[in-house]
Amino acid sequence: EVRLVESGGGLVQPGGSLKLSCVASGFAAFSLYHMCWVRQGPGKGLERISCISNDGSVTSVPTAEGRFTISRDNDAMTVDLIIERLSPADTGVYYCAHPRANWDRLGPTTKDENDYWGQGTQVTVSS
Repeated sequence: EVRLVESGGGLVQPGGSLKLSCVASGFAAFSLYHMCWVRQGPGKGLERISCISNDGSVTSVPTAEGRFTISRDNDAMTVDLIIERLSPADTGVYYCAHPRANWDRLGPTTKDENDYWGQGTQVTVSS
């Protein structure tokens, strides 16, 4: 059974940083899978914000302004997302997921466009 488990969220003050982690299991060959982080802000839809391809290429939404660093460790079957200079606009539930197509297409997305969702980790940025 394929499973994704996110962690690392919490309450952070504006300007702070967080490292979100996603641990995968059940993949026959995790290194072959593109992976993304998807965010759902309060009252908003799902948004792909950062993705990493199976060969390590990365992309993030322009609004990240260089604050996002996505990485993967295929041996450990993990995908991490570091977010720096957090602002209240970063508040939301963060999921890792496998994009079913067009791995580098960022922005609004749907559950059907991604496979193997985790349960998410809540990030709240507030003073």
